[in-house]
Formats: sequence, structure tokens, C-alpha cells
Amino acid sequence: MKTSLLLLLLLSIGYSGSCQKKTIAQIKTDIENAGNSPLYVKDVLKKKFVLDTVPVARTTHFRGLADSLAFHGKAGKVYGPFNNGKILIQILAKLPNKFNHMGQIFLDTSFYSRKMADSIANSIITKIKDGSSTFERMAKLYSMGGEAETQGDLGWIATGAVVPVIEAELNRHKKGDVFKVWTSAGVHIIRKTDEPKQMDGFALMMRVFL
Repeated sequence: MKTSLLLLLLLSIGYSGSCQKKTIAQIKTDIENAGNSPLYVKDVLKKKFVLDTVPVARTTHFRGLADSLAFHGKAGKVYGPFNNGKILIQILAKLPNKFNHMGQIFLDTSFYSRKMADSIANSIITKIKDGSSTFERMAKLYSMGGEAETQGDLGWIATGAVVPVIEAELNRHKKGDVFKVWTSAGVHIIRKTDEPKQMDGFALMMRVFL
């Protein structure tokens, strides 16, 4: 009788222990350690989840949390909780993309005539090339695309996130070149600040709803 009571007691302790509510930290650790985390979330945690592929358009000035995590996050790591404790995000995998580091001085032809914009652009390029001014100074004085605040620097931008005609010209030029490109919006004075390089460009993410 004593043995039976002891066995029932042990079983009761084991059962109640396994049913204790896990903390967020424990859940994050369990997801990270699971061999197949989506399956673990579905079958063990019994939580809903969504899988997303998130592109990184640029390495600064992120559009939101998702692309910031896509670039800065570590594969396998679980982040959060977000949205008032309702969501965890795991980076399942990351893929590279080619990024261009570029600067821009933009002249808007809805403000300038095309002829005047072209004349100003040629003058700006001449001053930069003959050393009488710098790209940064000209950007602060003339750029109409918001680049004045960053002295023309757009940072590293992913392939596919730049206007195709500008991207094509970037591929044709070498580091340090300054050149102009026309689009329907106006004239863009572009500086190829660095040669392109591979960086984290895409992330497969799992959002877990707690």
C-alpha cells in the first residue's frame, strides 16, 4: 500500500511539473534547440506561426523591425517578444545578396526645367571632378531627394532595390566615379562610393503567436 501511494505521489509530481507554464525565456530556448522548430511550435507548443521571406533593401534606415532583424539577426536565434508580448520571431535561415554603396545628388525636373537641371548637374560634376568642391558639399546645397541630411550618402543598397537604369550604370562604373543618370523624375548625380559586396540580403523568418 505504501509503495502504491509513493508511486502515485511521484507520478503526480512528474505530471504537475511537466504541465507548469513555461516562461518566455524557456519557450525561446526550446524553439532554438528544436531540430525542426516549426514542427515543434505546431505539435508541442500548440501555437500558430507564419513563415515569411524578408528582403533587406538597405543596411541602414530600415523600413521596420522585420528587415532590421533580417540583416542584424542571427540564424537560429529567437527574438522578442514583440507586439506587447504576443509575438516571437525566429530567423530560420539567411541568404546573401549583392549591395552597392552609393551617393546621390538629385535634381527634380518638376521644379527645374530639364535644360536647367542638366546645366546644374554638369556644373556640379565639374566642380567635384576638378576639386573645387566635394560631393558632400554639393549634396547639401543642391540635392532635392532628402540626401542633404546625409551629405549625399545613401549607404549600402541591395541589388533590385535601386532604379534599374541607375543600377545598370553602377555596374558599368568603378569605385569613385561620379556620373549622371536621367529618370522620369529628374537627373541623378551618382557616386559609386565602393565596389559592391555580398551581405545578408534575405531571411526566412518564423513568427510565433503566443
